[in-house]
Amino acid sequence: MPLPLSYSFRNLWTRKLTTLLTAIGMALVVFVFAAVLMLAEGLRKTLVETGSVDNVVVVRRSADSEVVSIVQRTEAAIIETRPEIATNDRGRPLTAREVMVLIALPKAGSQTVGNVPIRGITETSLLLRPQVKLVSGRFLQPGSSEILIGGSIAKRFQGTGLGQNLRFGLRDWRIVGILDAGRTGFDSEIWADADQLMSTFRRPVYSSVILKLRDRDSFAALKEDLETDPRLTVVAKPETRFYADQSEIMARFIRILGLSLTVIFSVGAMIGAMVTMYAAVANRTIEIGTLRALGFHRGSILGAFLIEALLLGVLGGLLGLAAASAMQWVTISTINWQTFSELAFSFVLTPQIATETIGFAVLMGLLGGFLPAFRAARLNIVEALRTS
Repeated sequence: MPLPLSYSFRNLWTRKLTTLLTAIGMALVVFVFAAVLMLAEGLRKTLVETGSVDNVVVVRRSADSEVVSIVQRTEAAIIETRPEIATNDRGRPLTAREVMVLIALPKAGSQTVGNVPIRGITETSLLLRPQVKLVSGRFLQPGSSEILIGGSIAKRFQGTGLGQNLRFGLRDWRIVGILDAGRTGFDSEIWADADQLMSTFRRPVYSSVILKLRDRDSFAALKEDLETDPRLTVVAKPETRFYADQSEIMARFIRILGLSLTVIFSVGAMIGAMVTMYAAVANRTIEIGTLRALGFHRGSILGAFLIEALLLGVLGGLLGLAAASAMQWVTISTINWQTFSELAFSFVLTPQIATETIGFAVLMGLLGGFLPAFRAARLNIVEALRTS
């Protein structure tokens, strides 16, 4: 017959200090595991949500970012004639010819500098990005040396406050507005007039053409026509997919590095759980012999000790997950390997990550407790009762 569940709870409660210390050791490993997954998810979410599902990004064929893309003026004009493009109330196509360049700015409270992307925009750009809001100041005047600053840039770099001037491209640019892009990639950008930016950096070509579709189902036809047109050397991608692709390399690196460290740390945590359970077996040898003499089978003893190990894993998992959840209020920045610019993003906890984290903790507990539980189940009744 099986032992009641209360038996396992009671034994863990009797060894409160040992149980807590073992659970804390497992919680530290779980914290690292969850934080790695949250970091990779935060990076992915930041870039994916940068795009809009109705928008299409057209860049040069084989270009993996706007920084290295080239779209000729004649190509942009051809792209804008496509019937799949939505129009405004005046019948004009909802497209934006944009340009992307990088500059170096000093970080706030530091002597280091970081690469910041500057996006040359048109009046249509803001209409195509409904997730971007102007939270202070005003929109820039077309044809002027005025710029808009992403909220993350305003917090992390020197001289980026409203009304201040930034100098780049051998001219001064006045900050007239602060943007809030809802923790998307646009929070880490500076926006300027596209024509003025091209003139300043002597760029005769655009980086991309952004367009809004009349109907999402028309994307396949648009893509095929643009990519097979002999006058063009471009590729078209949904804006969400374009930015998601930029997160893949970095997110994969974070997962591989973080999970490799987690595996190493988890070995130590499982050894700790194993030592705890072996000590429990050693201290309860007579008790185990008595249970066997009362008619409890080896499977019942094995199950009871495995439940104790599982409960240790669950406790450690909950503690580690609770600590990791606090990381959602932390914003960090790293280099986007596709654009070589700084990108700010936050840790993101999802139900899937929470489930995977608890599952990982339970697995650690079971693996750490299996051998001690097996030893307890194999104890000889007579020898166990002789132990003093």
